[in-house]
Amino acid sequence: MEEKKLDINSIIGFILIFGILMYMLWQNKPTPEELEAQEKAKQEQVEANKKVEEEQLANTATIEDIAVGDTTDSLQLVKLQNKLGAFAYSALQTTEDETVVENERLALKFSNKGGYLSEVKLKEFVDYKDEPIYLVKDNNVDFNINFGTNDSRVRNTKDLPFIPSVTKNGDNTVVSMKLKVSETKFLEYRYEIKPNDYMIGFTVRSQGLSDVINSSQDITLDWDLKGYRHAKSISYENRYTDIHYEYEEGKADYTGARDADETLDNVSWIGYKQHFFSSAILTKTPFKTAHIKTENLVEDQSLDTIYTKSFATSIPLQLQGGEFNNSLDLYYGPNDYKVLAAYDRNLDELVPFGWGIFGWINRYIFMPLFGFLGSFLPYGFAIIVMTILVRIVMSPVTYKSYLSQAKMKVIKPEITEINAKYKDNPMKRQQETMALYSKAGVSPMAGCLPALMQLPVFYALFQFFPSAFDLRQKSFLWAKDLSSYDAIFTWDTQIPIISSIYGNHVSLFPILASLAIFFYMRMTTGQQMASQPTQEGMPDMGKMMKYMIYFSPIMMLVFFNNYASGLSLYYFISNLITIGIMLVIKNYIIDEDKIHAKIQENKKKPKKENRFQRKMKEMMEQAEKQKQAQQKRK
Repeated sequence: MEEKKLDINSIIGFILIFGILMYMLWQNKPTPEELEAQEKAKQEQVEANKKVEEEQLANTATIEDIAVGDTTDSLQLVKLQNKLGAFAYSALQTTEDETVVENERLALKFSNKGGYLSEVKLKEFVDYKDEPIYLVKDNNVDFNINFGTNDSRVRNTKDLPFIPSVTKNGDNTVVSMKLKVSETKFLEYRYEIKPNDYMIGFTVRSQGLSDVINSSQDITLDWDLKGYRHAKSISYENRYTDIHYEYEEGKADYTGARDADETLDNVSWIGYKQHFFSSAILTKTPFKTAHIKTENLVEDQSLDTIYTKSFATSIPLQLQGGEFNNSLDLYYGPNDYKVLAAYDRNLDELVPFGWGIFGWINRYIFMPLFGFLGSFLPYGFAIIVMTILVRIVMSPVTYKSYLSQAKMKVIKPEITEINAKYKDNPMKRQQETMALYSKAGVSPMAGCLPALMQLPVFYALFQFFPSAFDLRQKSFLWAKDLSSYDAIFTWDTQIPIISSIYGNHVSLFPILASLAIFFYMRMTTGQQMASQPTQEGMPDMGKMMKYMIYFSPIMMLVFFNNYASGLSLYYFISNLITIGIMLVIKNYIIDEDKIHAKIQENKKKPKKENRFQRKMKEMMEQAEKQKQAQQKRK
């Protein structure tokens, strides 16, 4: 009975609460004046929104300019304008994601978002896996112009939609990528692709954007690229991967294999060099400044196997009358000296032939000679013939060096006698030794100078073979690629220190070159040890030479294991030929008895001293007198 009563009370309570709420709502209902004010405020808000929409359209273009037919949704226009500002017009007309063109050398893809080259394939070449060579692909590039607009926004072209068109200019294919504000106002990237050419004409220009772009803000062109690996040894390829550039009307330089962060002045071109292939940007009017940066991406060659280095360039651009007008060129192609030199833009500096006399020897002697031999001989045989010719030309220097050593060997007993006789008088010992050299017509430096004369040739060839594009993927005997190492045995296990220095393979040509240099040094060093007198108080040169007999071949074996097999082939053949020449000189040309007899005749002849010799003799005699006077006073 109590439970039923409670239910009735609850129902009565709800009714009372509902009634109170209805009374309060009735009491607080708006008056007619308040209802009129609310309707007026609502109408004002609608008009304000419409005014904002009209102002946004007025800042870019009219509805007639932007709409595509009659189907354009005004809300979509407003949304695009909020996002892209004045460049919403391009977004409404862009359809495809990319534009594809090609010539006989290059297969190119242009991204309609950003308008830049998003893929560059070299059609004539493959990498060490027989896969196509791509200099640009899969977002390894970032090409962008950064600028401010008069509506206080900052724009990056890489994020904006470009409208493509492909036309013909004679035999040339023209790709125009336009970032439009309207049909008559735009920023254009214009690419002109010639038949059978690696060079692409590239123009950045604008029309009618002086009232859109804020010329008081900095405008920069940024070009970033990560270099793909193309060679069998990524560490060896990385050694020849860097940034090259031309500045101050013809001067060329490069960053080297190290990481670099530099600012340049008056730059004509900048090239991202990847050993045998390069990507370069060139300008007919030098950039006032450019900032370049490169970073090594290979910390562990067993893990970092895709990219070699990252490159970055930032170039401030100047507007002309509030508009872009930059005439540029883009090069994507091989570091082939003949191809690069044909452009007459100093691009052949991308081939690292060396500086000074070394570069001169490579450009004007070895490059033409090797090109001539390679025109009718397989490249392996061309290296051998070139080596023979070089050694024949250098044989007089080898002869003079060996003759000097033979003379020193003949007079060594007399030098030893002088050393013993004037053991306690170093000054007198030096005087008598120099007098003996003068009378005998012998110079201890005569054996060193010929060797020094060979150094420019040695270093020039050291630069030449790793940079010779013609050797790339050319085989000889067991070497599949004369521009890379000739492995006869490989393994996968990473051995600490050994793998990083020597590699995970054994190359045969460096072993042969090391054996040849060992026997060559045994011949030459043995002759020098037999002829070189030991000077008191001086290092034991004989012992040092003895160490060098073993040290040099070991260095050759380790250092050249990852180098181009063409270079090791040259040193192997060169040392074999030198050994042969020296054996002929020793056994059939030089007669030590005749040399000894001639030296004795020279000693009997009165030797006329030149001014320098007289001065040196006077100085030594004066020093000797001073020493004797000091001893007497003591």
